[in-house]
Amino acid sequence: MPFGKRSTNLFKFISAMSIPYFYQEGVRGSGIYMLNEETSKHCIQVLRMKVGEVLHLTDGKGGLQKALIVAEHKRYCEVNIVECSFQEHKGRKVSIAISLLKNTNRLEWFLEKATEMGVSEIIPLLCQRTEKQQFRFDRMNQILISAMLQSQQTWLPVLHQPTKIEEVIAKAVNMQKLIAHCEETNKQPVPQLAIANEVQILIGPEGDFTTTEINFALQKGYLPTSLGDTRLRTETAGVVAASLLINAQ
Repeated sequence: MPFGKRSTNLFKFISAMSIPYFYQEGVRGSGIYMLNEETSKHCIQVLRMKVGEVLHLTDGKGGLQKALIVAEHKRYCEVNIVECSFQEHKGRKVSIAISLLKNTNRLEWFLEKATEMGVSEIIPLLCQRTEKQQFRFDRMNQILISAMLQSQQTWLPVLHQPTKIEEVIAKAVNMQKLIAHCEETNKQPVPQLAIANEVQILIGPEGDFTTTEINFALQKGYLPTSLGDTRLRTETAGVVAASLLINAQ
């Protein structure tokens, strides 16, 4: 490729990367659109964007809109959507059902990293050995949104309210099902088991799943799997599982 053409393509790539991303639930189609107050504030007061500048909007469901700012105010921002596209979800759809953690910061770290890697669904689990029951859904969902935008994706993971493990196991259908536990049984590594386009993996609390929970999952078709040779913290296990599942061939 001639140097001039390569430089032009690189400039286009850098320019596209520099366009800020914003989440706007329900945005669809072209034309004039009023951004919500939170997004408007970030555009105008934080980033100090002006009329005529370009931004990207995504609804978190594959939609990507290119828009121009046509009116600015500290409480509202009006844009003209000039280009619309839809990005298909690429790769394997990964659902991670992970126990709530006593240390909220660790759970938040997992949510951020799992979103950056492209996990499709996150289910906070309530197990017999789960130490904490409280869950601030709005805050946790906002962490997912921020991570999606930071990594410039258009698919927001589906976040569920905390659910008892028995309910999650009973409702899991039309997907390959795995359970990562610490008991000394015959387990295969994740890459050898992940063969379906949709996979769910169960990650237990710091004290691991109980034998009763493990047996119930196995009875319902979950396959026992290993995440490596060392014992991992719950949030670390979640990130390792996400990476292995997303990248398994």
